[in-house]
Amino acid sequence: MLLNITNNKKQTMITGENHIGNQRSAMGDKTYTTFNPKLNIENNQRFTEATSEEINQAVDLASEAFKTFNKKSGQEKATFLRAIADEILAMGDELIALYQSETGLPEGRAKGERGRTMGQLTSFATMLEEGSWVEATIDTADLDRKPIPKQDIRKMMVPLGPVVVFGASNFPFAYSTAGGDTASALAAGCPVICKSHPMHAGTGEMVSEAIIRAAKKTNMPNGVFSNLNSSGIEVGIELVTHPGVQAVGFTGSIQGGRALYDIAGQRDEPIPVFAEMGSINPVVLLPEATQNRGEDIAKTYAGSITLGTGQFCTNPGLILGIKSESLTNFINTLSTEIVKLEPSCMLHPNIIGNYERNKQKVLEQDGLTVKADYQEDVAVNHARQTIVTVEGTTFLNNTTLHQEVFGPFSMVVQCNDASELEEVINHLEGQLTGTVLGELNELQKFNTVVDALQNRVGRIIFNGVPTGVEVCPAMLHGGPYPSSTDSRFTAVGVHSVKRWVRPFSFQSWPNELLPNELKNENPMGITRFINGQNTKDKI
Repeated sequence: MLLNITNNKKQTMITGENHIGNQRSAMGDKTYTTFNPKLNIENNQRFTEATSEEINQAVDLASEAFKTFNKKSGQEKATFLRAIADEILAMGDELIALYQSETGLPEGRAKGERGRTMGQLTSFATMLEEGSWVEATIDTADLDRKPIPKQDIRKMMVPLGPVVVFGASNFPFAYSTAGGDTASALAAGCPVICKSHPMHAGTGEMVSEAIIRAAKKTNMPNGVFSNLNSSGIEVGIELVTHPGVQAVGFTGSIQGGRALYDIAGQRDEPIPVFAEMGSINPVVLLPEATQNRGEDIAKTYAGSITLGTGQFCTNPGLILGIKSESLTNFINTLSTEIVKLEPSCMLHPNIIGNYERNKQKVLEQDGLTVKADYQEDVAVNHARQTIVTVEGTTFLNNTTLHQEVFGPFSMVVQCNDASELEEVINHLEGQLTGTVLGELNELQKFNTVVDALQNRVGRIIFNGVPTGVEVCPAMLHGGPYPSSTDSRFTAVGVHSVKRWVRPFSFQSWPNELLPNELKNENPMGITRFINGQNTKDKI
């Protein structure tokens, strides 16, 4: 059944069906709706969950598409990615209105995230047009070498095959249907099957339409992209266990990511799962900075902790400092400032329910002091921000305090000295980010603390906030487990393409049959590593 989303004079038709390549399909009888957390009502659209038959169709179609898509030139794939960005933008305010109805997020956030998503697509297009990302490496033959002749060997990155991307609850654009995982997989030459997130299935359907229209316009093979609806875990499990799937991208909870990782590892042919999971993003507050700038830092962090209702994977959920009068003043200022901020809406009743339960679990632990807890009445599905403090020894002895509370919550750990501060850091699980707030001279004075932090995180920040992830080649969005399943890779920036490729070597292969990236004449004009030197020269 076709259902309407109305915005002024424009009208979008949401069918609630799955996209199996270029075809729509709704074979199942299990349906569900999305939810408007701002209005606290179900949205009208009803979505049909994918069946096992539809899953098989999507994977088989992706496997067939891979045979031709993996041979598309960088320029052809770049044209495809740019077309996706154009199609998303062409949906205009209709897409923004639907996004808002499924998330409760404001228009500015929706448009900003859409811009980020388009920027990701175009950055991969630029990477493809330049071409050197394949890491072409050539060692030419020396058949006169003694005692064993040296053969001609040439290596480059090649795509893995069909990739399953799980949409994220907190970023319907940037980490979902056409987000970074999808953009990087398509750039690599891998068809994508998106497991749409049930909280924003309508947004996912509209973006899927944009991708499929772009694929048709740029002559990409049918099956290069599919979108499957699912309200539970069954569709995801079937996808990860399907023998045609070669890799998985996931952004979400530790529980969900670890489950997929374990399932993929138990297959007859295990496949990689690149999951970005939980993180409390520790912030180390050094003494001189606390004394000199404590009040300003507290005001800045009140905003960072509550930004987006704390629903960012880089939210600063843990602040570590050394006991002093200035640290006490910082805590008091942070507590005063954070309750001045108006609470905002969380993405879904389930998310705010988890926030309240996880927060209550922490508050029930011995040794905690609640310093700030918003007490005024709030609208439905709006989260009350909370600041708590705890002694360093208490934190070390209770790992429950180390777990993420997804929302506007942060804990200040008061350590007795630098030694205890370092010990606390060493006992943390892996994190996406770590931040050092200090004066320049303190970095050397507390170098072992900084080194300890560096060993537990994927990105270290000096005198800033962790919230905000710049999309650029130098960005590392990942980190030691459980912040991600493989700390060698990033989920943001053009280098995230490396998750979906593998190195492949040609030995003594005829020049005319080599990929263009490896041919003697270097027809693409890319930088290559030839006999130990980076060069664009021909051979």
